[in-house]
Amino acid sequence: MEKQIAVITGTSTGLGLSLTEKLANEGWKVYATMRNLEKGQPIRELQQSGLAVELLQLDVQSQDSVDQAIQTVINQEGHIDLLVNNAGIGYIKTTEQSSEEEYINVFDINTFGAIRCTKAVLPYMREKKKGRIVAISSVGGLVGQPLNEIYCATKFALEGYYESLATYVTPYFGVEFMIVEPGGISSEFANSVLAGVSSGGGFPKDDFEQVVNDYMGSRTNRSDNIYQTPSEVADVILSQLSTNPLPLRVRTSDWSEKFCQYKTKEDPTGLLQTKDVVKQMLGK
Repeated sequence: MEKQIAVITGTSTGLGLSLTEKLANEGWKVYATMRNLEKGQPIRELQQSGLAVELLQLDVQSQDSVDQAIQTVINQEGHIDLLVNNAGIGYIKTTEQSSEEEYINVFDINTFGAIRCTKAVLPYMREKKKGRIVAISSVGGLVGQPLNEIYCATKFALEGYYESLATYVTPYFGVEFMIVEPGGISSEFANSVLAGVSSGGGFPKDDFEQVVNDYMGSRTNRSDNIYQTPSEVADVILSQLSTNPLPLRVRTSDWSEKFCQYKTKEDPTGLLQTKDVVKQMLGK
């Protein structure tokens, strides 16, 4: 039986690393990608344990890098069954406090990075008329939140992108999409957000100081309910990969489900809306 091939971005830590290990343990061959291979020691340890994992350089901010990595996998395997767009960065800052360079960078990684990777794999999946693309979004892709407007905008855009692809690429070419919407993940990702704030001198003492204080205080009080481990989120993703059809959207915890309830109650998987769009706009 042909081994299933997965490509995952952002695998040096957190969810990407956990997904790599769990998929490999399930019998997949996983191409674990990252921009900086110097951070690849955890992946090398998985290789040393005997798992079918390949470490591959891929910078989601460069279409040439993405294309080269995907072509490498195709040359070696002939097909890609699963792409997980996991690479991303967090961002907590008001619009007024943000520089153009900062918010363009967040979009370039979180949104355009996923588009670059999707663009690279789609021709091969379309030719085979099968394949799955998973995007790690956030509850922030459905619900706007204070001090997170730039981050949420990148995830709203990501969700609109995959929701649109699902209306024609899935029914015509058999490629499925799934948008994963966690609350918080207790990993280096969350820590890096706060580290980024600290490296910039912390939150400024300006008109938004009270908003920041209320937000950070609320964050502390609710952390037990919001945060999941990377392993817990990875388990949800793996469980959904065994379903047919793949849900377009999935929240990963009771907290995230409740947080998004006003947006998702009538159509929790997103498939009803997609079906209606296909019927109205394509007559299928």
